[in-house]
Amino acid sequence: MPSIPKVPKFDGSFIKLPKVHKIDIQQGNVISQAMIDQLKPGMTKNQVKYIMGTPLIADTFNQNRWDYFYGLKPAEGKEVRERMVIFFKDDKLSMLRGDYMPNAIEIESLDQEVNSAD
Repeated sequence: MPSIPKVPKFDGSFIKLPKVHKIDIQQGNVISQAMIDQLKPGMTKNQVKYIMGTPLIADTFNQNRWDYFYGLKPAEGKEVRERMVIFFKDDKLSMLRGDYMPNAIEIESLDQEVNSAD
């Protein structure tokens, strides 16, 4: 019977594959504290849009609420998600909710204005 030549075992240890290139993935509107600090109560929708950009979600049924979302999925590291919701009353900026808030000095002055109006 003829002998079959022995083939060395293939374990893949001698092959080097190139590393797969991964990119950072950004989605939504970039939001920064500097942008939020520029927002003032009573601003018009156009003024807010100039500072923040077009909202990612502008609800057709509630046009007094704009939602801004930002997501960053880096190639390596932890995923970042930020959210800002801006509310209007009579087409003027009335309230902010989300991951950023105006600086403390502005909040105190707003509280004084509200208390003096009562």
